[in-house]
Amino acid sequence: MLEEARERLEGARNAKGQKLEIVRLPMPEPVAFDGQRLPASYANFYVGNAAVLVPTFNDPNDRVALGILGEVFRDRPVVGIHARDLVLGLGTLHCSTQQEPG
Repeated sequence: MLEEARERLEGARNAKGQKLEIVRLPMPEPVAFDGQRLPASYANFYVGNAAVLVPTFNDPNDRVALGILGEVFRDRPVVGIHARDLVLGLGTLHCSTQQEPG
């Protein structure tokens, strides 16, 4: 499913007609609770004014993902935030910053 999405994005263009730059991130080992696979992903990072907050999962790929995002966001620190408990809510850092309906 992720490879299919990547392929589609590689063929997409932005509003100015430019190709998108695709940055591959690793996946952590699957995280599950009560038989349900949870959406653990490093792509659920949050870009703030002073830092980029990246979910981590006590996984060997945590360091790899932090390194890749550190190269992408050279203008601010990239900070890992342990998110195994957050992902129980079916999202992590970026999801937690989104609006709630009134």
